[in-house]
Amino acid sequence: MHSHHTTSLLQKPLEPISKLVPYSALILSVILIILFLIRFYLLEGFLIQRVYGRSYSDMNETNRRGFINHHIAGLMKITILIVAAYPFLTVAFGNSTFNTPFSHGSPVTKGDLLVVVAQMLIAIYVFELLYRVKLSPVAVLHHVGTIIIGQTSLAISLQLTREPDADIEFVLCTIWGAFDTISELFPHVAIILYRVYPTRHSFLRRLFLWSCCITAIGTLCETIVTMSLFGLLWHQWQMAFKVTTPLLHIAFSAAQIHGSLVFWRLYRKQGEYLKREKEDAEMQHDKMEIFKLAEPPKAVVTTQDSRACVDWPFAKDT
Repeated sequence: MHSHHTTSLLQKPLEPISKLVPYSALILSVILIILFLIRFYLLEGFLIQRVYGRSYSDMNETNRRGFINHHIAGLMKITILIVAAYPFLTVAFGNSTFNTPFSHGSPVTKGDLLVVVAQMLIAIYVFELLYRVKLSPVAVLHHVGTIIIGQTSLAISLQLTREPDADIEFVLCTIWGAFDTISELFPHVAIILYRVYPTRHSFLRRLFLWSCCITAIGTLCETIVTMSLFGLLWHQWQMAFKVTTPLLHIAFSAAQIHGSLVFWRLYRKQGEYLKREKEDAEMQHDKMEIFKLAEPPKAVVTTQDSRACVDWPFAKDT
């Protein structure tokens, strides 16, 4: 027996996602140009240097690019969450369809907004692939997979008679994107704080533990939701989607688990720094105690009855 959410998905009419789908390349191009302008003129131009000062200027080029990228990705994901939350929830889990107006009498549909934010999320990963100096193979796999699957889900919707799975495939992609956006937002903030306060090991240790837990929980919740919907809609999928969807989810989950492991290693590393600081402090304290014991007794000159006399510490009365 299907749940309410699954039934609403099954009952949604097969319809074009948005009139903007044929213009996806133009939308993506405009977003990438905007990201360039923000990066080149706003962030690198004057804002980052003024806000962070030497914390930024002392970084090498690799860390600077990563630092800038985390700002752009974080701001973009916050924007995506603000813009897409309402249309996403009402289309994926409510009674709205892609052609439902965003507001009463508005020419903009919920499908229009979902197409735009989908291109925004794709633009984040395109920008990172082109801008970052260093990327792990797992991150490259995740980004390339997200770009290809996101654009494919839009492209196949142009031929609904040949691709009856297009609508629910796009909905599934938006669910993936929602979890991806939410679970990776806090880690962006964590890395920014890591670069700004590299010596605050106790604070960073807690921060990285939270980041590890958030990404791991996000991956778990994403797997439960997406695979439950995938299984409940099994009879709706064509064979190609029955095979590729689980494989792609495994690839995405592997990338997210890799991110959790990275934060776990950073958490352990900060713990080692704290342990080393404690040992150094104890060693310094022991050295000071030894130095104090090794000091010769000091003479204390006092005046009594207009006579100078020398009193040694711990001397017996005579």
